[in-house]
Amino acid sequence: MKNFIDLRSDTVTRPTEGMRKAMYEAEVGDDVFREDPTVNAFQEEVAAMFGMESGVFVPSGTMGNQLALNVQSRPGDEVICDRTAHIYNYESAAGPFLSGIQFALLQGEQGILRADQIETGFRGHNDWDPRTSIVALENTTNKGGGAFYSEPALRSIAALARQKGVALHIDGARIWNASTASGIDYKVFGEVADTISVCFSKALGAPVGSMVLSSRSLRGDILRKRKMWGGGMRQVGVLASAAAYALKHHLPLLSEDHRRARELAAFLNGFEAFSVDPARVHTNIVLFDVKQGTVQDVLHRLSENGVGMVPFGPDTIRAVFHFQVSDDDLARVKSVFESLFS
Repeated sequence: MKNFIDLRSDTVTRPTEGMRKAMYEAEVGDDVFREDPTVNAFQEEVAAMFGMESGVFVPSGTMGNQLALNVQSRPGDEVICDRTAHIYNYESAAGPFLSGIQFALLQGEQGILRADQIETGFRGHNDWDPRTSIVALENTTNKGGGAFYSEPALRSIAALARQKGVALHIDGARIWNASTASGIDYKVFGEVADTISVCFSKALGAPVGSMVLSSRSLRGDILRKRKMWGGGMRQVGVLASAAAYALKHHLPLLSEDHRRARELAAFLNGFEAFSVDPARVHTNIVLFDVKQGTVQDVLHRLSENGVGMVPFGPDTIRAVFHFQVSDDDLARVKSVFESLFS
């Protein structure tokens, strides 16, 4: 549909002309031979941004997360995470299948865990226990509606992980939103985490790509497993140049996505047909419940009027803002809601 306003995800963006130009002009080589200058430079840039020793470019956030889990665990180990975590809900059971690990699920607040909660999840004292090897945090939280960790919370959890002798992994698919909203410097994430996965095709709007950040000592294992799992690419600088362009040009736009998300939540709060708490909208994700009718009916009526959103539970709808949704688009979304549900 012409002029369709797509709020289904921040993965639906299209490359801009500037990004396409950067891709076209990228200097490339064979990355399996470590000869692609564009991806080599980009890996170093992002690793330095987080104060970490190594960055490895991968095709997807799922691969990034699973590589980090794999190289820091053994088959039969357990990973502590929130029950809504992406690594548990949206990665096709890759943890058990690829690494032979299982998950210890905790109930956080909007997907955010506290150190004292996490401490209750550690096991391995008995022969019949699985061994806890990793604590995995999601920042921001997808099913938690874009919530993020505070710096004190991160440092408290990191201290606990080190005390217990386990690794701390951050699924930072939208860590760009977390830093923008919280003001936390990227190097803080690098200080607290052993591994971080960051995504360039969500909030930043690149067409493809994520990166695993780690210590230099883990790099060899990550590269080997990346190749084993089919992630060894060739002239990958074409993709890395798009991600680098997005990091430079689109990162500064995230605060506007957050503002528009808050504005939509405040607007929807005035409708009897919906339930939303604007105070729980922290970044670019809006979750709201349908009180009158069904989720599918609401989504169908919105789609017929040029607005795309997705179901996010039996009674819940998700809308996600990105840099290709303007203030004019938001005004039109409001107008559609008024015409359909006032």
